[in-house]
Amino acid sequence: MWEWLLTPIDPDRAHMVSAAVAWHARTMVLAWGVLAPLAVLIARFYKVLPGQDWPRELDTQFWWRSHWIGQSAVLVLTILGTALIISGTLPAGRHGFLGYLVLILGAAQVAMGFFRGTKGGPTAPELRGDHYDMTRWRQVFEAAHKGLGYLLIVLSVVTIALGLWEANAPRWMWIAIGGWWAGLILAAIHLQRSGRAIDTYQAIWGPGVEHPGNALPAPGWHMRRVEDESADRVRPE
Repeated sequence: MWEWLLTPIDPDRAHMVSAAVAWHARTMVLAWGVLAPLAVLIARFYKVLPGQDWPRELDTQFWWRSHWIGQSAVLVLTILGTALIISGTLPAGRHGFLGYLVLILGAAQVAMGFFRGTKGGPTAPELRGDHYDMTRWRQVFEAAHKGLGYLLIVLSVVTIALGLWEANAPRWMWIAIGGWWAGLILAAIHLQRSGRAIDTYQAIWGPGVEHPGNALPAPGWHMRRVEDESADRVRPE
């Protein structure tokens, strides 16, 4: 079994890579294969925590801190991984092309975060804000940020798979990475069916009709939003 796991996925090719390429692969897999999808999963399904007395208890910062710290780590690892690979031979082929595309779109995603607008709300110094009022600017930002985020996850999965193939990685790497992704997918399906994809706006300010954003449809794919009169009966599992 161990011999089979250590054998390259294509036994007709050798698995020989330089130290720079090996560490490039490790940093990028950790960044885009592990941390990035985990940060997205937390941001989608943990805006309201299990056991939280929502909507009496609002705006837990767990999801925001996890998402921000996780994606910051992705940024640092991406810079390191890019420096490792450009110090040697520049990657070519489909893996190289998609890798650069992920870098460009990832940089755009980071830049976009600086233009998300003001927050506002009853607990902010100023009530009026792009997020609280759900201005057109905020609506466009949320659609672009979420859409680009999911696209980056898909592209990074394909890029990592191509990189593993080009490096002729041993079978255990494919199994480990594939098992992690499968676990995330199963967790996402379970959490989605459990109603954990709660609208960010309501997670922060509650379902009250006095909040202007609640008059608009919930942004995002299959996000859960409740009516004010039934909110006190809704609890995460």
